[in-house]
Amino acid sequence: MSPTSPVVCRVALLGFGTVGRSVARILTEQPPPAVRLTHVFNRNVGAKRVDTLGPDVVWTDDIEQVFAAPVDLFVEVIGGLEPAGTWVTRALGGGRSVVTANKQLIAQRGPELVALARQHRCHLRYEASVAGGIPIIAALRDGLAGDRMTRVRGILNGTCNYILSSMDEKGASFPDALAEAQSLGFAEADPTDDVEGFDARAKLAILCASALRADVRPAEIPTRPITSVGAVDFAHARQLGCTIRQVSHAEWADVPGGTLHAAVRPALVPRESSIARASGSQNVVVLKGHYGGETVFSGSGAGGGPTSVAVVSDIAAIARQEPERNGNACARRPSSVDGDSVTPHYLRFIVRDRPGIIAAIAGVTERHGINIDAVLQLPYSTKDALPFVVTIEACPPSRLAQALAEIAAMDFHVEPPVDLPMLSGRGR
Repeated sequence: MSPTSPVVCRVALLGFGTVGRSVARILTEQPPPAVRLTHVFNRNVGAKRVDTLGPDVVWTDDIEQVFAAPVDLFVEVIGGLEPAGTWVTRALGGGRSVVTANKQLIAQRGPELVALARQHRCHLRYEASVAGGIPIIAALRDGLAGDRMTRVRGILNGTCNYILSSMDEKGASFPDALAEAQSLGFAEADPTDDVEGFDARAKLAILCASALRADVRPAEIPTRPITSVGAVDFAHARQLGCTIRQVSHAEWADVPGGTLHAAVRPALVPRESSIARASGSQNVVVLKGHYGGETVFSGSGAGGGPTSVAVVSDIAAIARQEPERNGNACARRPSSVDGDSVTPHYLRFIVRDRPGIIAAIAGVTERHGINIDAVLQLPYSTKDALPFVVTIEACPPSRLAQALAEIAAMDFHVEPPVDLPMLSGRGR
Protein backbone atom coordinates (compact mmCIF):
# COMPACT_ATOMS: atom_id res chain seq x y z
CA MET A 1 0.00 0.00 0.00
CA SER A 2 1.07 3.60 -0.50
CA PRO A 3 1.33 6.14 2.34
CA THR A 4 -2.10 7.50 1.28
CA SER A 5 -3.86 4.15 1.76
CA PRO A 6 -6.85 4.03 4.10
CA VAL A 7 -6.33 3.19 7.77
CA VAL A 8 -7.95 -0.22 7.38
CA CYS A 9 -6.13 -2.70 5.11
CA ARG A 10 -8.82 -4.54 3.12
CA VAL A 11 -7.77 -8.07 2.20
CA ALA A 12 -9.00 -10.36 -0.57
CA LEU A 13 -8.18 -14.06 -0.18
CA LEU A 14 -7.67 -15.91 -3.47
CA GLY A 15 -8.06 -19.60 -2.68
CA PHE A 16 -9.86 -21.39 0.13
CA GLY A 17 -8.05 -24.70 0.40
CA THR A 18 -6.05 -25.92 3.40
CA VAL A 19 -3.89 -22.80 3.66
CA GLY A 20 -6.67 -20.39 2.67
CA ARG A 21 -9.00 -21.71 5.37
CA SER A 22 -6.26 -21.37 7.99
CA VAL A 23 -5.47 -17.81 6.88
CA ALA A 24 -9.16 -16.88 7.03
CA ARG A 25 -9.47 -18.37 10.51
CA ILE A 26 -6.58 -16.27 11.85
CA LEU A 27 -7.88 -13.12 10.16
CA THR A 28 -11.25 -13.75 11.83
CA GLU A 29 -10.15 -14.90 15.30
CA GLN A 30 -6.99 -12.82 15.73
CA PRO A 31 -6.61 -10.26 12.94
CA PRO A 32 -3.58 -7.96 12.93
CA PRO A 33 -4.38 -4.35 13.80
CA ALA A 34 -6.18 -2.46 11.01
CA VAL A 35 -6.62 -5.57 8.84
CA ARG A 36 -10.02 -6.75 7.60
CA LEU A 37 -10.87 -9.70 5.37
CA THR A 38 -13.40 -8.44 2.82
CA HIS A 39 -13.43 -11.01 -0.02
CA VAL A 40 -12.93 -14.74 -0.53
CA PHE A 41 -12.50 -16.00 -4.09
CA ASN A 42 -12.61 -19.68 -5.04
CA ARG A 43 -14.00 -21.79 -7.83
CA ASN A 44 -17.27 -23.49 -6.87
CA VAL A 45 -17.37 -21.07 -3.96
CA GLY A 46 -20.80 -22.24 -2.79
CA ALA A 47 -19.35 -25.55 -1.67
CA LYS A 48 -16.57 -23.78 0.24
CA ARG A 49 -18.56 -21.15 2.09
CA VAL A 50 -18.56 -21.18 5.89
CA ASP A 51 -20.47 -18.99 8.34
CA THR A 52 -17.58 -18.40 10.73
CA LEU A 53 -16.12 -15.52 8.68
CA GLY A 54 -19.06 -13.23 9.32
CA PRO A 55 -21.73 -11.65 7.11
CA ASP A 56 -19.56 -8.80 5.80
CA VAL A 57 -17.19 -11.07 3.83
CA VAL A 58 -18.04 -11.27 0.12
CA TRP A 59 -17.78 -14.81 -1.32
CA THR A 60 -17.35 -15.03 -5.08
CA ASP A 61 -16.09 -17.14 -7.96
CA ASP A 62 -15.84 -14.05 -10.19
CA ILE A 63 -12.28 -12.69 -10.12
CA GLU A 64 -13.42 -9.50 -11.85
CA GLN A 65 -15.67 -8.73 -8.90
CA VAL A 66 -12.62 -8.91 -6.61
CA PHE A 67 -10.50 -6.63 -8.81
CA ALA A 68 -13.35 -4.14 -9.07
CA ALA A 69 -13.69 -3.92 -5.29
CA PRO A 70 -11.71 -1.46 -3.11
CA VAL A 71 -9.22 -4.14 -2.04
CA ASP A 72 -5.82 -3.03 -0.75
CA LEU A 73 -4.04 -6.40 -0.51
CA PHE A 74 -4.41 -9.69 -2.38
CA VAL A 75 -3.48 -12.96 -0.68
CA GLU A 76 -2.75 -15.61 -3.32
CA VAL A 77 -2.88 -19.19 -2.00
CA ILE A 78 -4.16 -20.92 -5.14
CA GLY A 79 -0.78 -22.19 -6.29
CA GLY A 80 0.57 -22.98 -9.73
CA LEU A 81 1.89 -20.61 -12.36
CA GLU A 82 -1.47 -19.74 -13.94
CA PRO A 83 -3.88 -18.12 -13.44
CA ALA A 84 -2.10 -17.08 -10.24
CA GLY A 85 0.72 -15.38 -12.15
CA THR A 86 -1.69 -13.28 -14.22
CA TRP A 87 -3.63 -12.18 -11.13
CA VAL A 88 -0.53 -11.35 -9.08
CA THR A 89 0.90 -9.35 -11.99
CA ARG A 90 -2.41 -7.51 -12.45
CA ALA A 91 -2.64 -6.64 -8.74
CA LEU A 92 0.94 -5.36 -8.53
CA GLY A 93 0.59 -3.48 -11.81
CA GLY A 94 -2.40 -1.70 -10.31
CA GLY A 95 -0.42 -0.66 -7.25
CA ARG A 96 -2.02 -3.21 -4.90
CA SER A 97 0.16 -5.31 -2.62
CA VAL A 98 0.33 -9.11 -2.74
CA VAL A 99 1.16 -11.83 -0.21
CA THR A 100 1.68 -15.28 -1.69
CA ALA A 101 2.63 -18.79 -0.61
CA ASN A 102 3.26 -19.81 -4.23
CA LYS A 103 6.76 -21.26 -4.40
CA GLN A 104 6.62 -22.11 -8.11
CA LEU A 105 5.56 -18.59 -9.07
CA ILE A 106 8.24 -16.90 -6.94
CA ALA A 107 10.91 -19.38 -8.05
CA GLN A 108 10.13 -18.78 -11.73
CA ARG A 109 9.28 -15.06 -11.73
CA GLY A 110 10.38 -13.65 -8.38
CA PRO A 111 12.84 -10.93 -9.53
CA GLU A 112 10.42 -9.76 -12.24
CA LEU A 113 7.49 -9.50 -9.81
CA VAL A 114 9.59 -7.79 -7.15
CA ALA A 115 10.66 -5.20 -9.74
CA LEU A 116 7.01 -4.69 -10.73
CA ALA A 117 6.02 -4.13 -7.10
CA ARG A 118 8.81 -1.64 -6.65
CA GLN A 119 7.85 0.19 -9.86
CA HIS A 120 4.27 0.63 -8.64
CA ARG A 121 5.24 1.40 -5.03
CA CYS A 122 3.48 -1.57 -3.47
CA HIS A 123 4.60 -4.74 -1.69
CA LEU A 124 5.21 -8.36 -2.66
CA ARG A 125 5.88 -10.72 0.25
CA TYR A 126 6.30 -14.48 0.09
CA GLU A 127 7.56 -15.77 3.45
CA ALA A 128 5.25 -18.79 3.23
CA SER A 129 6.75 -19.96 -0.08
CA VAL A 130 9.84 -21.44 1.63
CA ALA A 131 10.09 -23.63 4.76
CA GLY A 132 6.50 -23.16 5.93
CA GLY A 133 6.45 -21.50 9.33
CA ILE A 134 10.20 -20.79 9.53
CA PRO A 135 10.69 -17.00 9.06
CA ILE A 136 13.75 -17.42 6.85
CA ILE A 137 12.96 -14.62 4.36
CA ALA A 138 12.37 -12.18 7.23
CA ALA A 139 15.64 -13.24 8.84
CA LEU A 140 17.52 -12.53 5.62
CA ARG A 141 15.73 -9.22 5.14
CA ASP A 142 16.20 -8.00 8.73
CA GLY A 143 18.37 -9.92 11.20
CA LEU A 144 21.09 -10.96 8.75
CA ALA A 145 20.99 -7.97 6.43
CA GLY A 146 24.40 -6.81 7.64
CA ASP A 147 26.14 -9.97 6.45
CA ARG A 148 26.92 -11.37 3.00
CA MET A 149 25.61 -14.90 2.64
CA THR A 150 27.97 -17.33 0.93
CA ARG A 151 26.09 -20.62 1.34
CA VAL A 152 22.62 -21.97 2.03
CA ARG A 153 21.97 -25.59 2.91
CA GLY A 154 19.12 -27.49 4.48
CA ILE A 155 16.02 -29.62 4.34
CA LEU A 156 13.29 -27.87 2.36
CA ASN A 157 10.79 -30.67 1.79
CA GLY A 158 8.86 -32.10 4.73
CA THR A 159 7.58 -35.11 2.78
CA CYS A 160 11.06 -36.39 1.95
CA ASN A 161 12.26 -35.74 5.47
CA TYR A 162 9.35 -37.73 6.88
CA ILE A 163 10.11 -40.66 4.55
CA LEU A 164 13.86 -40.71 5.18
CA SER A 165 13.63 -40.20 8.95
CA SER A 166 11.03 -43.03 9.12
CA MET A 167 13.40 -45.31 7.21
CA ASP A 168 16.17 -44.34 9.61
CA GLU A 169 14.28 -44.53 12.91
CA LYS A 170 11.81 -47.37 12.19
CA GLY A 171 13.72 -49.41 9.62
CA ALA A 172 10.86 -48.95 7.17
CA SER A 173 11.27 -49.63 3.46
CA PHE A 174 10.88 -46.75 1.04
CA PRO A 175 7.42 -47.89 -0.20
CA ASP A 176 6.16 -48.39 3.38
CA ALA A 177 7.50 -45.00 4.55
CA LEU A 178 5.92 -43.29 1.53
CA ALA A 179 2.57 -45.01 2.14
CA GLU A 180 2.62 -43.89 5.77
CA ALA A 181 3.44 -40.31 4.74
CA GLN A 182 0.50 -40.37 2.32
CA SER A 183 -1.88 -41.78 4.94
CA LEU A 184 -0.94 -38.96 7.33
CA GLY A 185 -1.34 -36.26 4.68
CA PHE A 186 2.38 -35.42 4.45
CA ALA A 187 2.62 -36.73 0.87
CA GLU A 188 0.32 -36.29 -2.12
CA ALA A 189 -1.25 -39.23 -3.96
CA ASP A 190 1.30 -38.41 -6.68
CA PRO A 191 4.52 -37.70 -4.73
CA THR A 192 6.69 -37.06 -7.80
CA ASP A 193 7.45 -33.39 -7.09
CA ASP A 194 8.60 -34.27 -3.59
CA VAL A 195 10.63 -37.48 -4.05
CA GLU A 196 12.23 -36.32 -7.32
CA GLY A 197 13.37 -33.07 -5.67
CA PHE A 198 11.32 -30.64 -7.80
CA ASP A 199 9.52 -29.06 -4.82
CA ALA A 200 12.78 -28.51 -2.92
CA ARG A 201 14.59 -27.05 -5.92
CA ALA A 202 11.87 -24.40 -6.39
CA LYS A 203 12.37 -23.37 -2.76
CA LEU A 204 16.14 -23.45 -3.18
CA ALA A 205 15.84 -21.13 -6.18
CA ILE A 206 13.97 -18.65 -3.98
CA LEU A 207 16.67 -18.86 -1.31
CA CYS A 208 19.36 -18.41 -3.94
CA ALA A 209 17.79 -15.04 -4.79
CA SER A 210 17.01 -13.99 -1.23
CA ALA A 211 20.24 -15.20 0.44
CA LEU A 212 22.90 -15.37 -2.27
CA ARG A 213 21.48 -12.70 -4.62
CA ALA A 214 21.60 -15.26 -7.45
CA ASP A 215 18.87 -15.25 -10.09
CA VAL A 216 18.48 -18.97 -10.83
CA ARG A 217 15.65 -20.83 -12.54
CA PRO A 218 14.61 -24.10 -10.82
CA ALA A 219 15.31 -26.15 -13.96
CA GLU A 220 18.97 -25.08 -13.80
CA ILE A 221 19.46 -26.77 -10.41
CA PRO A 222 20.50 -30.45 -10.67
CA THR A 223 18.29 -32.84 -8.70
CA ARG A 224 18.43 -36.49 -7.73
CA PRO A 225 15.50 -38.53 -6.39
CA ILE A 226 15.47 -40.17 -2.96
CA THR A 227 13.94 -43.32 -4.46
CA SER A 228 17.34 -45.03 -4.81
CA VAL A 229 17.96 -44.94 -1.04
CA GLY A 230 17.24 -48.21 0.76
CA ALA A 231 17.40 -49.72 4.24
CA VAL A 232 20.85 -51.08 3.43
CA ASP A 233 22.12 -47.51 3.01
CA PHE A 234 20.94 -46.48 6.47
CA ALA A 235 22.66 -49.54 7.95
CA HIS A 236 25.98 -48.56 6.35
CA ALA A 237 25.47 -44.85 7.13
CA ARG A 238 25.13 -45.71 10.83
CA GLN A 239 28.50 -47.44 10.71
CA LEU A 240 29.95 -44.18 9.36
CA GLY A 241 28.32 -42.07 12.11
CA CYS A 242 25.83 -40.62 9.62
CA THR A 243 22.25 -40.69 8.46
CA ILE A 244 20.67 -39.78 5.11
CA ARG A 245 18.55 -36.74 4.29
CA GLN A 246 17.42 -34.89 1.15
CA VAL A 247 19.73 -31.87 1.21
CA SER A 248 19.31 -28.66 -0.77
CA HIS A 249 22.61 -26.82 -1.18
CA ALA A 250 23.81 -23.67 -2.94
CA GLU A 251 27.02 -21.66 -2.64
CA TRP A 252 29.19 -19.40 -4.73
CA ALA A 253 32.17 -21.33 -6.09
CA ASP A 254 34.27 -18.17 -6.51
CA VAL A 255 32.96 -14.59 -6.44
CA PRO A 256 29.28 -13.58 -6.47
CA GLY A 257 28.18 -13.46 -10.09
CA GLY A 258 30.57 -16.27 -11.05
CA THR A 259 29.84 -20.00 -10.82
CA LEU A 260 27.09 -21.12 -8.46
CA HIS A 261 27.15 -24.69 -7.12
CA ALA A 262 23.57 -25.77 -6.44
CA ALA A 263 21.87 -29.15 -6.11
CA VAL A 264 19.04 -31.05 -4.43
CA ARG A 265 19.93 -34.66 -3.64
CA PRO A 266 20.02 -37.29 -0.89
CA ALA A 267 23.26 -37.10 1.09
CA LEU A 268 24.97 -38.56 4.13
CA VAL A 269 25.09 -36.10 7.03
CA PRO A 270 26.76 -36.53 10.45
CA ARG A 271 24.35 -37.66 13.16
CA GLU A 272 25.35 -34.77 15.42
CA SER A 273 24.46 -32.17 12.77
CA SER A 274 21.35 -30.01 12.87
CA ILE A 275 20.24 -31.44 9.52
CA ALA A 276 20.38 -35.01 10.86
CA ARG A 277 18.38 -34.05 13.94
CA ALA A 278 15.44 -32.86 11.84
CA SER A 279 12.79 -35.55 12.17
CA GLY A 280 9.35 -36.11 10.70
CA SER A 281 8.20 -33.27 8.46
CA GLN A 282 10.56 -30.67 9.96
CA ASN A 283 12.57 -28.28 7.79
CA VAL A 284 16.03 -26.91 8.55
CA VAL A 285 17.90 -24.03 6.89
CA VAL A 286 21.58 -23.40 7.61
CA LEU A 287 22.91 -20.07 6.36
CA LYS A 288 26.61 -19.28 6.24
CA GLY A 289 27.64 -15.64 6.25
CA HIS A 290 30.98 -14.12 5.31
CA TYR A 291 31.17 -12.31 8.66
CA GLY A 292 28.74 -14.05 11.01
CA GLY A 293 29.39 -17.71 10.22
CA GLU A 294 26.59 -20.25 10.43
CA THR A 295 23.04 -19.57 11.60
CA VAL A 296 20.53 -22.42 11.89
CA PHE A 297 16.73 -22.13 11.55
CA SER A 298 14.38 -25.07 12.09
CA GLY A 299 10.68 -25.70 12.52
CA SER A 300 7.53 -27.01 10.89
CA GLY A 301 7.94 -26.92 7.16
CA ALA A 302 4.46 -27.80 5.97
CA GLY A 303 0.77 -27.75 6.82
CA GLY A 304 -1.98 -25.17 6.90
CA GLY A 305 -1.11 -23.90 10.38
CA PRO A 306 2.58 -22.95 9.97
CA THR A 307 2.09 -21.71 6.41
CA SER A 308 -0.87 -19.53 7.33
CA VAL A 309 1.05 -17.96 10.21
CA ALA A 310 3.74 -16.93 7.72
CA VAL A 311 1.07 -15.49 5.38
CA VAL A 312 -0.62 -13.48 8.12
CA SER A 313 2.74 -12.20 9.38
CA ASP A 314 3.39 -10.81 5.90
CA ILE A 315 -0.08 -9.22 5.87
CA ALA A 316 0.63 -7.58 9.22
CA ALA A 317 3.97 -6.19 8.01
CA ILE A 318 2.33 -4.61 4.97
CA ALA A 319 -0.51 -3.20 7.08
CA ARG A 320 2.10 -1.57 9.32
CA GLN A 321 3.53 -0.04 6.13
CA GLU A 322 6.99 -1.40 6.83
CA PRO A 323 9.49 -0.40 4.13
CA GLU A 324 10.24 -3.09 1.58
CA ARG A 325 13.74 -4.55 1.57
CA ASN A 326 13.77 -7.46 -0.82
CA GLY A 327 16.90 -9.37 -1.80
CA ASN A 328 15.24 -10.59 -4.99
CA ALA A 329 15.42 -7.05 -6.33
CA CYS A 330 19.22 -7.17 -6.60
CA ALA A 331 19.60 -10.82 -7.66
CA ARG A 332 21.92 -11.33 -10.64
CA ARG A 333 22.48 -14.15 -13.08
CA PRO A 334 25.47 -16.42 -12.29
CA SER A 335 27.90 -17.05 -15.11
CA SER A 336 27.06 -20.75 -14.71
CA VAL A 337 25.11 -23.11 -12.42
CA ASP A 338 26.24 -26.65 -11.64
CA GLY A 339 26.15 -29.31 -8.94
CA ASP A 340 29.89 -29.81 -8.99
CA SER A 341 30.76 -28.96 -5.36
CA VAL A 342 33.69 -31.04 -4.12
CA THR A 343 32.85 -33.47 -1.30
CA PRO A 344 33.69 -37.02 -0.22
CA HIS A 345 31.28 -39.63 -1.59
CA TYR A 346 29.55 -42.81 -0.48
CA LEU A 347 29.26 -45.50 -3.17
CA ARG A 348 27.02 -48.47 -2.50
CA PHE A 349 27.19 -51.61 -4.64
CA ILE A 350 25.08 -54.78 -4.64
CA VAL A 351 26.92 -57.50 -6.55
CA ARG A 352 27.14 -61.20 -7.33
CA ASP A 353 30.21 -61.94 -5.24
CA ARG A 354 33.39 -63.17 -6.93
CA PRO A 355 37.10 -62.47 -6.63
CA GLY A 356 38.50 -59.26 -8.11
CA ILE A 357 35.51 -56.91 -7.72
CA ILE A 358 37.26 -54.47 -5.38
CA ALA A 359 40.36 -54.52 -7.56
CA ALA A 360 38.28 -53.74 -10.66
CA ILE A 361 36.61 -50.78 -8.96
CA ALA A 362 39.93 -49.50 -7.61
CA GLY A 363 41.46 -49.71 -11.08
CA VAL A 364 38.78 -47.44 -12.53
CA THR A 365 39.01 -44.89 -9.72
CA GLU A 366 42.79 -44.81 -10.05
CA ARG A 367 42.59 -44.05 -13.77
CA HIS A 368 40.31 -41.12 -13.01
CA GLY A 369 42.54 -39.77 -10.25
CA ILE A 370 40.06 -40.62 -7.49
CA ASN A 371 41.27 -41.91 -4.12
CA ILE A 372 39.40 -44.61 -2.20
CA ASP A 373 39.16 -43.79 1.49
CA ALA A 374 37.67 -47.03 2.88
CA VAL A 375 35.72 -50.18 2.05
CA LEU A 376 32.84 -51.19 4.35
CA GLN A 377 31.03 -54.52 4.28
CA LEU A 378 28.53 -55.62 6.91
CA PRO A 379 27.92 -59.34 7.60
CA TYR A 380 25.52 -60.81 5.04
CA SER A 381 24.72 -64.46 4.41
CA THR A 382 23.95 -64.14 0.71
CA LYS A 383 26.59 -64.03 -2.01
CA ASP A 384 24.12 -63.59 -4.86
CA ALA A 385 23.24 -60.01 -3.88
CA LEU A 386 26.03 -58.83 -1.62
CA PRO A 387 26.01 -55.16 -0.52
CA PHE A 388 29.19 -53.25 0.25
CA VAL A 389 30.24 -49.61 0.39
CA VAL A 390 33.27 -47.73 -0.89
CA THR A 391 33.89 -44.23 0.47
CA ILE A 392 35.73 -41.83 -1.79
CA GLU A 393 37.91 -38.88 -0.84
CA ALA A 394 36.67 -35.44 -1.89
CA CYS A 395 36.46 -35.09 -5.66
CA PRO A 396 34.34 -33.25 -8.24
CA PRO A 397 31.05 -35.07 -8.95
CA SER A 398 31.61 -34.76 -12.70
CA ARG A 399 34.83 -36.76 -12.49
CA LEU A 400 33.23 -39.35 -10.23
CA ALA A 401 30.30 -39.68 -12.64
CA GLN A 402 32.69 -40.67 -15.43
CA ALA A 403 34.28 -43.34 -13.25
CA LEU A 404 30.91 -44.64 -12.08
CA ALA A 405 29.69 -44.96 -15.67
CA GLU A 406 32.59 -47.36 -16.33
CA ILE A 407 32.02 -49.26 -13.09
CA ALA A 408 28.28 -49.56 -13.69
CA ALA A 409 28.95 -51.24 -17.06
CA MET A 410 30.74 -54.17 -15.37
CA ASP A 411 28.88 -57.47 -15.26
CA PHE A 412 28.85 -58.20 -11.51
CA HIS A 413 26.11 -55.72 -10.51
CA VAL A 414 22.71 -56.88 -9.25
CA GLU A 415 21.48 -53.29 -8.91
CA PRO A 416 22.85 -50.00 -10.27
CA PRO A 417 25.42 -48.37 -7.95
CA VAL A 418 24.20 -45.63 -5.62
CA ASP A 419 26.29 -42.46 -5.21
CA LEU A 420 25.63 -40.10 -2.28
CA PRO A 421 27.74 -37.08 -1.29
CA MET A 422 29.02 -37.08 2.29
CA LEU A 423 28.60 -33.72 4.03
CA SER A 424 30.48 -32.81 7.20
CA GLY A 425 30.44 -30.07 9.83
CA ARG A 426 28.35 -29.06 12.86
CA GLY A 427 25.66 -27.05 11.11
CA ARG A 428 25.48 -29.29 8.11
